[in-house]
Amino acid sequence: MDTSILSVGVDIGTSTTSMVVSRLRVQNTACCFSVPRVAITGKEVLYRSEIYETPLSGQNRIDAEAIADILGEEYRRAGIAPADVQTGAVIITGESSRKENAALAAQSLSAFAGEFVVATAGPDLESIIAAKGAGAEQYAREHGCTVANLDVGGGTTNIAVFDCGELVAKGCWDIGGRLVRVQDGRITYISPRCAAVAQSLGVQLQVGDTASPEALRRIAGRMAELLGEALGILPTTPLCEQLRTPGSSILKLGRPVARISFSGGVADYIYSPSRDWFRHGDIGPLLGDSIRQSRLCDNIAIIPSQETIRATVIGAGSYTTTVSGSTIFFTREGLFPFKNLPVFAPDADAEIESLSGNGERLRAQAAWFLQESGGENILFCFRRLCAPGYRELCNLADALVHAAEAQPPGRPLLVLVEDDFAKSLGQALARRLNGARPVVCVDSICAQQGDYVDLGRPLMNGMAVTVVVKTLIFG
Repeated sequence: MDTSILSVGVDIGTSTTSMVVSRLRVQNTACCFSVPRVAITGKEVLYRSEIYETPLSGQNRIDAEAIADILGEEYRRAGIAPADVQTGAVIITGESSRKENAALAAQSLSAFAGEFVVATAGPDLESIIAAKGAGAEQYAREHGCTVANLDVGGGTTNIAVFDCGELVAKGCWDIGGRLVRVQDGRITYISPRCAAVAQSLGVQLQVGDTASPEALRRIAGRMAELLGEALGILPTTPLCEQLRTPGSSILKLGRPVARISFSGGVADYIYSPSRDWFRHGDIGPLLGDSIRQSRLCDNIAIIPSQETIRATVIGAGSYTTTVSGSTIFFTREGLFPFKNLPVFAPDADAEIESLSGNGERLRAQAAWFLQESGGENILFCFRRLCAPGYRELCNLADALVHAAEAQPPGRPLLVLVEDDFAKSLGQALARRLNGARPVVCVDSICAQQGDYVDLGRPLMNGMAVTVVVKTLIFG
């Protein structure tokens, strides 16, 4: 048995905005004598929008109405309606994620874009989906090597490293082609991050100055060196940490990178240089050429990307969705979909005590989390429990029923486990609650505290649900 779902990806970046429509094939990959194992087995891009300059209403506000108009026109061209969309992501990335109205813009665009398209922003998430969209994960898996993808955009460079297809490191730096803007031969904007780079070189740079390719080349060259520092190719300087994007992970490498790929708008000028330095009103072509000539590219073999400027939006439309469907459990199909469920991950002591049936610590932590998150629904996420026995599973169900009392009466008990025992746990919970609360248990999904999760409507006669794990970082 298989089915297909329609996914939309939207990337609202520092410089550009674009959209893709993809079809995801969902299939039961287990044999007829085994427990169902539902997975996404195919991805096909059906439609790619034009690349638009991201509309702003002033330096610090995203023009959400203009973006909605763009999306409406692109939906028309693609021949789809918001009601047709079942999953996907709206990604507000780079400097756009720091605009003062980013959260509100994301919320309004999420509602516009369809029932299960979600609004997310965060440097780590962008690093991963851009690398997947560029093909770095696939290359690392097929060639059994370590690949780093650098998604060099207008405001940030997102780095994700895959070893034999497994994500091993990620990080983001405020290095991009739009940090200096140029119009009619003069500098019209300088990012504070770029000003720090200029200061470190002793380069005088002010708005209104003539845009000197020589001076701006020095700045772009230093940015390229900083990327080499980030990947351990060059000795690290304090400026490298200073330019690491707030909220980004610290990139730690266990082994040297064997291959490197590039995506993002600047990537085109790494693979195909242009001497029209200010053709886009910024230093993107200069930065691309500087990276191409840097020690970073001298030390690591460069591989082509499947996508450059569209890598993030391809990743958003095709790689943000996963499926839970080997042994899920829910009491009512009408409960779905759920959007923006805050993930509550109890500490190790609470998980261990829960296996003995003691839910006091779990309940206290859940009550605190509910108060802090300001919501009524939370998603209990157990990350350390592996193949519990029957007695331990019953004890865990008792502890969860007790902890659920921290929620308002009648609210559903929602549980996510990484290991494959959601159906057994869900059945145990349903017996104990006896209809007092609806129950949803999903498994084989990795999430952590600080994430938000969307659960889509059940697929394949209730055999599976689509899941999007989101990291929301604004400001």
